[in-house]
Amino acid sequence: MNNSDLVWALVDDKAPAFAELSDRIWDTPETNYLEYAAAAEHADMLRREGFRLTEGVADLPTAVMGEAGEGGPVIAILGEYDALPGLSQAAGVAEQQPLVEGGNGHGCGHNLLGSASMLAAAAVKDYLAQNNLPGRVRYYGCPAEEGGSSKGFMVRAGVFDDVDIAICWHPAAFTGVNNPVSLACNEILFSFTGRAAHAASSPHLGRSALDAVELMNVGANYLREHMPISARLHYAIIDAGGQAPNVVQAQASVRYLIRSRSLPELLELVERVKDVARGAALMTGTTMRHEVISGDADLVGNTPLEQLMHRNLERLGPAQFDDSDRKTAAEFQKTFTDADIRASFERFGVKPRKGLALCDLIFPPESGDRNSVGSTDVGTVSWVVPTVQMRGATYAIGTPGHSWQLVAQGKLPAAHKGMTHAAKVMAATAVDMFNNPQEIEAAKADHAERLDGRPFVNPIPDDVEPPLPEKRHA
Repeated sequence: MNNSDLVWALVDDKAPAFAELSDRIWDTPETNYLEYAAAAEHADMLRREGFRLTEGVADLPTAVMGEAGEGGPVIAILGEYDALPGLSQAAGVAEQQPLVEGGNGHGCGHNLLGSASMLAAAAVKDYLAQNNLPGRVRYYGCPAEEGGSSKGFMVRAGVFDDVDIAICWHPAAFTGVNNPVSLACNEILFSFTGRAAHAASSPHLGRSALDAVELMNVGANYLREHMPISARLHYAIIDAGGQAPNVVQAQASVRYLIRSRSLPELLELVERVKDVARGAALMTGTTMRHEVISGDADLVGNTPLEQLMHRNLERLGPAQFDDSDRKTAAEFQKTFTDADIRASFERFGVKPRKGLALCDLIFPPESGDRNSVGSTDVGTVSWVVPTVQMRGATYAIGTPGHSWQLVAQGKLPAAHKGMTHAAKVMAATAVDMFNNPQEIEAAKADHAERLDGRPFVNPIPDDVEPPLPEKRHA
C-alpha cells in the first residue's frame, strides 16, 4: 500500500461526516461576508477534528483557519462556502422550484468546495500524525469569493506569508487539473455629484449626475473597441438619482467590473476607465469620485504542481458514478439547451458525446478553452504562494454556472461522490509533498521563474477596507 492509498482510506472514513457538513451549508446559503452559519459550521468541524482553530482571520468575521502538525513545510488547502443571491431552489428537482422567492442558493457549489477541502486537510492531518512526519497542514475557510475578494484581503494581511504551497479545487462538469488561466479584475464604484434643479423651468441651473453616468457608459462602450481582446467591462447602475423625471438628478452612481488578462494590463485598463469617468464629469459639470470595492489577480500556473496533481488523478481515476447518478443527471440535461451541453464539451476541447451525462474521464493539464474564463481570488494567492487547483465533476455535463440547476444538484449522491473524489486528489498531492520535499522546491523554483522578478501589486489598494455588511450599511 503506498502513501496515496493510505490517505485515500482516511478520506473514505471521514467522508460521510463531511457530506453532511456540505448539506448543512447548502441548507443555509449565505452571500458575501454574511456566511456566519457556514463559518460556525466549519469552525465546529475543525474543533471536532482536532485542529488548532483561528477565527476572524485577517479581521474578516466569517474567515476561519485550522492548523495541525508541527514544524516542517506548511501546505494550505483552501475552501469557500459563500452562496449567490436569487438562486433559491429545491434540492434534487429537475424543474425550477425556489424554496424562498428571491432567496440565496449555492449556484457555484461552494458548499461542496469548502467541505471537500477540509476533508482533505483532515485526512492529511491524520496521515502526518500516524507517520510521525514533520509538517503542518492548514485549512483556510475563505468567505466572499463571489465578488468579495476575501483572499485578496487575506493576502494583504499576510496570512499566507509562511505558506509553502496552496491547494484548491472547484466543482465542475469535468475532472482534471484546472487550466491556470483567469482574468485579473477590479470592481469599482463611480459616484457622480451634480446640482438639482427643476427640469422644466430651470434646467440650465441643474447639473445632471445621471447624465454623467449615461455618458460614462457610452464612453466605456466605445472603449471596448480599443481594449485587449481578452479584456472585459461589465457595469450596473446602482443609483439612478431618484424616480422624479421633472428633477435634474444630483446624485447617481454606477459600479464597474473591469477584467483583463494580467495585473499590469488590468492596472492600465483601470486608468483608461477612470479617464472615461473624468471625461463624463467634465462634460456634465459634475464631480466624480471612485471607490475600489474588490479585486483579484490573474492565476499564476505551476507546472510541477500541476503534473503532480495529474499523476494522482490518473492513479485514482474518475469519480465512480453509478447508473442511478447518470439517470438523474440525464433528467437535468433535459432542462439544458443543446448549446449549453455543446459548450460544456468544447470548453475542454472534446467532441460532444451524445448521451454522456456525467464525466467518466480525466482531462490532462492545460486542456480547456483559454478564452472562456472568469476571475477568482485564488489568483491573488497564486502570486504569493505556488498554487494548484483541480476541477472535479459533481454535476451534469452542460449545467450552466450560477444556475438553479446547479443549486438543485448540490445535495445529490453524485455531488457527494465528486467532492470525496476531489478530497482524495488534494490529500494525495499534499502527502506526496510532505514525503518528498523536493516537490516543494521544484514548485517554488517554477513560481519564481514565472514571476521573473515582477513585483506583486495587490489589486486591492491598502486603504480599501473589506465590504463587510456593517460597513456597507453604515
